Amino acid sequence: MISVIMLTYNREALVARAIESILAQTYRDFEYIIVDNGSADRSGRIADAYAAQDSRIKVIHRERGNIGSGRNTGLDAAQGDYITFIDDDDWAEPDFLEFLIGLIQENSADVAICGAADKVFDEKKIMSPEEALIELMWRKKYNMAFPTKLFRKELAEHLRFPEDGIYDDIALMYKLLAGAKRVAYHGLLKYTFYRHPGNHSAWTTDHSLLTPETLDEYLSAYRTRTEWLSGRFPNRAETWRYFEWSFMISMVEKINRLGITGCRKQLEAMKRELADHKAEFLACPEILEFEKAWIVKYC
Repeated sequence: MISVIMLTYNREALVARAIESILAQTYRDFEYIIVDNGSADRSGRIADAYAAQDSRIKVIHRERGNIGSGRNTGLDAAQGDYITFIDDDDWAEPDFLEFLIGLIQENSADVAICGAADKVFDEKKIMSPEEALIELMWRKKYNMAFPTKLFRKELAEHLRFPEDGIYDDIALMYKLLAGAKRVAYHGLLKYTFYRHPGNHSAWTTDHSLLTPETLDEYLSAYRTRTEWLSGRFPNRAETWRYFEWSFMISMVEKINRLGITGCRKQLEAMKRELADHKAEFLACPEILEFEKAWIVKYC
């Protein structure tokens, strides 16, 4: 019924915890595809040892590639009607799969979303794709990451993770939600993102780790997102532009407040963009009071 996909790379100290959290699931009808992305440590061998004990685990060893290419390998191998992802440094609660498949079945949904350790709300929402996208962009209930989501396999059949860059979630999650007819969300804690210095998204909680390469990738992905969603949902084009500008002003404020010196080129480009569209941004109905203050101060 469910394909659980996990990419692992040099996580020998953490990967067993992730694997055991899936093997402990109360919902048993799943396959567990572990893609060893060219690990130089024991991560792949640890996965092999678990596979020898449980026939539901399939380990695929491949040469080193980026996260997106590894996840595509997992998607290509998936046989389940539904797909979810887990990261090799995280863990899931024992009823993670049971909870998500229940949300889908009870609400005739294409996508189900649960809460994570940093975003827990005992709140349930049944959303249209536009509503789910707007909630995604507010980043209060759930984030761009593929873990915490369960979705029908058909939704991903025409989607591929980008095979360049680092942050594949931001380039694909909005397309997944846009293709759904109904999205079911219940924000109870069923998954934990483990934040640590080696985590790819560590900069989102420690902005001093922001690099110009990361910022360039995010800015490019958000511009592509704005254009794609404006074509798909043109009646919401102003909303999609607002969220792109909102990200920019938040980065401008952080770079200035934290004295991040390596992103000066990106800083000046964002300030020019915001200054050129200052009146439009200030007129957005979604704009927050502190954003108004920041754009006046910095742009």
